[in-house]
This record gives sequence, C-alpha cells and structure tokens, in this order.
Amino acid sequence: MTALILALVAGAVIGLALGGLGGGGSVLAVPALIYLLGFTPAEATTASLVIVTLTSVTALVGHARESNISWRTGLPFAAAGIVPAMIAGAAAGHLPQTLLTVAFAVIAALAALRMLRPTRTQSSGEVHAGKAGAAGAGLGAVTGFLGVGGGFLAVPALVSVLSLPMRRAVGTSLLVITVNSLAALGARAGTGMRLDWPVIAPFTAAAILGAWDGKRLSKKIKGNTLQRLFAYVLFAVAAFMLVDVLT
Repeated sequence: MTALILALVAGAVIGLALGGLGGGGSVLAVPALIYLLGFTPAEATTASLVIVTLTSVTALVGHARESNISWRTGLPFAAAGIVPAMIAGAAAGHLPQTLLTVAFAVIAALAALRMLRPTRTQSSGEVHAGKAGAAGAGLGAVTGFLGVGGGFLAVPALVSVLSLPMRRAVGTSLLVITVNSLAALGARAGTGMRLDWPVIAPFTAAAILGAWDGKRLSKKIKGNTLQRLFAYVLFAVAAFMLVDVLT
C-alpha cells in the first residue's frame, strides 16, 4: 500500500511539472523510482521509458488534434534517433549502476541549466540537415541510455536546427520522444529486465492526470517563475544523487 501511495504522489508531481512546463518533468521520474520506490538505476530507467512513452502518447494526441505537429519534419528527426536509442537502451542494462546514476545526475543538472536560460522563440530560418541528424541521434542516445524524454533538449533543437516555431516544436518534440522511447523499450525487452507493473501503472496514470492539472496551474503562475523553481529542484536532485553515489 505504501508503494502504491508513493507511486501515485510521485506520478502526480511529475505530471504537474510536465503539464505546467511542457517538458523536462520526466527527469524526476528516475530519481523518484530509485529513492522512493526502491528501483535499481537500470530498473528505474526502463520503468521511466514506459512512463515517458505513455504520457508522451497521451499529450501527442492532444497536439495532433490541434494540428500542432510537423510530421514531415519530426519523423526524419525521430528516425535519426531510433538506432542510437536502441543501442543505448540495450547497453544501459549492462553498465555499472554507479555510472548510470552519475550520468543521470549530469543530465538533470544540464536540464536545470537549460531551464534557467532564456527560451528562444524564433528560428534562424535555415534548416541544416547534418545538424538535424546529429541532434536527432544524440537525443535518441540520451533517451535510450537514461530513460528520459529529453524535451528540454528536443525543443531547442527543433527550433534552432529545424526552424520550427516554438508552439509546433513543443508538439513535434512529443512525436520524437515517443518514437525514441519505443525504440529504447524494444531494445530493452530482450534483456530480461523486470517491470513492476503494480507500481508503474499507477505512477503513469497519476502522471497523465497530473499533466492536465499542470496545464491549468501554468495559467495561474508565471511561466518563468514555475520554470525557475523546477530548475532549482532539479539542481538539488542532481546534487543529492552525486553525493549519494560518491560517498
């Protein structure tokens, strides 16, 4: 019962962050699964992929109804990340737990830094095919390796490299995240990694429901205030994880 309550609370908080910020909230899923629910780093990154995939698909449907997705641009970008996501996803289960934890802490700190930087709302007007492929591959590798959606990386890349306006970049990033997460999950399916569905299912359901409330919350609180607050939380989580694994 305690695990169920913790899963519901953690999922709701992460959903609120996802709904309120439009991305980045899933970074909290892995530390929540490790420190609150007793998952190993490898198990947590796999479970996080399930949570990220299902929440992203739910949000993707809403953006698709609003014609807020650039399918022609997003699909090639996502395709560039499929192989890296599969390779990284398969490799993650065989790496030392300490290495996974340190790598995740670094990504959490980078996500916090990205949130504290001013958001670029206009593109350069040029599309760089080589940069787009490299960015898509890099995002796929991060998703497969650490089990995070990577919206905090995908949106800036779609704006600056693929010249998408901000609103369509947010919707398109969900397409990219969904494809990469599915590829990474496919690679991990053959590793024998256990999935604790009695924990993952309520966690995911709470995250999806929390995301709807997060959208309403974002209308009441200034976006910059919410984003900066979440960035500081991420910094604290990253520091805690590093201290825990290195002491």
